[in-house]
Amino acid sequence: MYFPVYRPRRLRADANIRRMVRETSLSVNDFIAPLFVCPGRGVRNEIGSMPGNYQLSIDELVLEAGELKSLGIPAIILFGIPESKDELGTGAYDDNGIIQQAVRALKAEVSDLLVITDVCLCEYTSHGHCGVVENGRIDNDKTLALLAKEAVSHARAGADMVAPSDMMDGRVGFIRQALDEAGMDQITLMSYAVKYESAFYGPFREAAESPPQFGDRKSYQMDPANAREALREAALDIEEGADIIMVKPALPYLDILHSLREEFDHPLAAYNVSGEFAMIKAAAEKGWIDGEKAMLESLLSIKRAGADMILTYFAKEAARIL
Repeated sequence: MYFPVYRPRRLRADANIRRMVRETSLSVNDFIAPLFVCPGRGVRNEIGSMPGNYQLSIDELVLEAGELKSLGIPAIILFGIPESKDELGTGAYDDNGIIQQAVRALKAEVSDLLVITDVCLCEYTSHGHCGVVENGRIDNDKTLALLAKEAVSHARAGADMVAPSDMMDGRVGFIRQALDEAGMDQITLMSYAVKYESAFYGPFREAAESPPQFGDRKSYQMDPANAREALREAALDIEEGADIIMVKPALPYLDILHSLREEFDHPLAAYNVSGEFAMIKAAAEKGWIDGEKAMLESLLSIKRAGADMILTYFAKEAARIL
């Protein structure tokens, strides 16, 4: 019987050789942990659809951030749940808002941890949309000034990086200019450059208490059918001053991640979103899959597709294993 000179199984026969020829590696250095901060003290409300993730008051947030840091996770990203909401999302850019207070506490009590803030209005608006609503429509250009105020306010509180997630046209350039004019040119900007209008955000909207109260977000988030548009969106954000570009969600859009990695040399992030997390957790709870293996395989696939960093609700769990 004839066999080829090269037998691929030779490089799979032993755990050590598999380790040595492994093309993609996963590390705690890859992770950004999303955290939800809410008013109060001693609050630690588990999110029903996201086991192991919580709405945290600032004191509990500081403790959680310290634990993440002790596991070697280099960064967190904050989402705020304000005490009250209004039409213009004023809590987002209030210098004494929930995120601003949280950032100041983290910077005072947890050293050497990169603090990123999500910049959007949806958690703060009574209508749940990511921008100013006029006559039932999102007014893109009126929203830009508010997003810039929010980013500057976060940076003034001590945020290391701001991450606009709203998908308004021109917001990266508007925010970058506002930061620079405020003397905050060293603040890093990570853009949700390619954010799809996805069914996988459901658990997040429960966690952040931010579902839209009418309509949907199809007029500003991307159509899941589109791939070439992702390249245009990313190119625009890079031109406007984004330091890091992001794809959201991750797993249904690995082809998009790969395309962006091939096209651009900017640092590339991927958001392993709440629905992706919840599906693995639910299937594991049913005993249908090995949850730990599925988690690590999913995260590895995101790295393999081209991501340099991964925003994931698995951050703490995966870090403990790695």
